Amino acid sequence: MSAEDWNFVGLTVRMALVSTLCVLPVGLAIAWALARGNWRGKAVVETLVSLPLVLPPVVTGLVLLKVFGRRGPFGSWLHHQFGIDVVFTWKAVVLALGVMSLPLFVRAARTALEEVNPMFEQLARTLGAGEWRVFFTITAPLARRGILGGTLLAFARALGEFGATIMVAGNIPGQTTTLSIAVYQYIQTGEDSHAWALAAISALIAFLALWLSEVLLGRPRSRS
Repeated sequence: MSAEDWNFVGLTVRMALVSTLCVLPVGLAIAWALARGNWRGKAVVETLVSLPLVLPPVVTGLVLLKVFGRRGPFGSWLHHQFGIDVVFTWKAVVLALGVMSLPLFVRAARTALEEVNPMFEQLARTLGAGEWRVFFTITAPLARRGILGGTLLAFARALGEFGATIMVAGNIPGQTTTLSIAVYQYIQTGEDSHAWALAAISALIAFLALWLSEVLLGRPRSRS
């Protein structure tokens, strides 16, 4: 493992952590909305959130490139209003990792939230607690294992992302070259030993994250 290889590892872990932190509030809000009641358009939201799981990652990346590029609707607005460019920067890496890992977090968090007994929430409301207080003092603590498990799943998915990332962020050494892109690059140039070393590091980190998520999500739940 060279110093450059460790830089790839460090960049990937940092980007995965940042993307996971960005996914948390968005994913938690979506999971809560999907877990509570029926409302118009719910099926559409469920489908859109899950779409990255079944679409080829390069297609997801192509959509992100179109939307967040300088000529895209959102990318153009960001550039003209704030002077921010997304594509082919570290921001694009975070964006791609977040979009690809969001469905896994939402699924785990939604399941955990659905298992919270609404009676406890209603009891808190009758005692005068507002909706925010109910969520943060009753709902979220009771669903914490599922939320944390989903967070670890999202982090593990972000570590291995390739297709969407290379489409929207490219391969810029020191800025957007993640572990998976580096492995692909080494294979293309015939440096198999470097590729296998990075693959082993990636597998180890992902294994630990998945193992922890399984411990959290698979532990038997006590019943009231």
